[in-house]
Amino acid sequence: MNKKLLKRLKLISIVCVIILIIEVFYLIYVSFFKSSKSIYFDSTNSLDVVEKGFISAGSNNDNDKHYEKAKITKYNSKMEKSFEKLYNKGYNGAFFSVIEDDDGYVAVGSYEADESEYRRSARSALIVKFDKSGEVVFENSFQMLGNSKFVNIVSVDDGYLVVGQSIYEDMSLGTSRDGGAYLVKYNKSLKLEWKSNYGGNKSAVYNDLVVYDNYIYTVGKDLEKSGIISKYDMNGNLIKTVIYEYTDNLGFSSVTQVNGNIVVSGAKYIEDGKSAALLALYDSELNYIKESCYSDDGSNRFNNFMVDENNNIIVIGMKKIDKKSDLDIFSYDGIIGKYDKNLTEIETLIYSNDKDDHFTDIKIYDDNYIVSGYSSYEKHGYMTKFIVYSKALKVLEVR
Repeated sequence: MNKKLLKRLKLISIVCVIILIIEVFYLIYVSFFKSSKSIYFDSTNSLDVVEKGFISAGSNNDNDKHYEKAKITKYNSKMEKSFEKLYNKGYNGAFFSVIEDDDGYVAVGSYEADESEYRRSARSALIVKFDKSGEVVFENSFQMLGNSKFVNIVSVDDGYLVVGQSIYEDMSLGTSRDGGAYLVKYNKSLKLEWKSNYGGNKSAVYNDLVVYDNYIYTVGKDLEKSGIISKYDMNGNLIKTVIYEYTDNLGFSSVTQVNGNIVVSGAKYIEDGKSAALLALYDSELNYIKESCYSDDGSNRFNNFMVDENNNIIVIGMKKIDKKSDLDIFSYDGIIGKYDKNLTEIETLIYSNDKDDHFTDIKIYDDNYIVSGYSSYEKHGYMTKFIVYSKALKVLEVR
């Protein structure tokens, strides 16, 4: 063989080996970098006040593999942990809502049930019933199109009503009409009794529900920037759906009834990068009455609310701010406000204590308001936070 050709082949072989070595070391470095830079988080998405304390639902990744694990946590009257229980089946998961029932607690959320879902980053909707010690009594999962979740739950005499979503993986398009936003009924043993879906497309979701005057009202999102509110009978038959244009990409996130009317919360789209926090009022037939907005620089939204003994609406939300920093583009401040039953603003305040403050739920607790959420700390980690407000919206305690 020609000596020049041999030298050329030898040179090519050496270059290929060098490239291979570089790639191997790069992959090792990337793997180490990712593991060493994993962001720790512990978040609370929902809470329910119980006797001598409260129960919360959320997730954390406090494990060697940094999987997100769904959890419920019981706190005593001093806001100290009585117990914390992780749902350790599957891979990543989270609980989004929890309620107390007669003999325990029921939580809903989503999780990667098996290795196939884990590899596809798809999840199954999940409902779990715990006893008063936090041990699992019943559980069930729900899957229609490949990526599903339950977001909220209410208790009724003979079972539970839950809302959520089932869509195609990776938001892909398909022809099935069995997806979209879901309203599902379970009995007390978590056996599926009926299910009803809306939309059947790739994006519809129900975020919350309320039972009023023997009807079920659900709220969520349909197409991009379209909030929806639906009315069902107690057997899951759809009576009416109303679309509100335009919201942000989350749509309507919370619903309740006040003085015979239906109130929803969310955000009103103004322009790209800007939205106003929104409360909207409908009658029980879903006829629009009025709305009230809180607007400041950037994007604002009302995530959740409750009604106090005076029929005032106590609302929480978040404000996204462009920090124009080389490291952190956005940060979030919490919002808390009080409105009367006619949506007239009484007071709205901004909570800005950490780089990021996310408010997720609010309840009356020991004659005050307790707000749950999570905040940033130290090197890009997130921790659960509870803030106790007086009835005058003064901060009394932060945990």
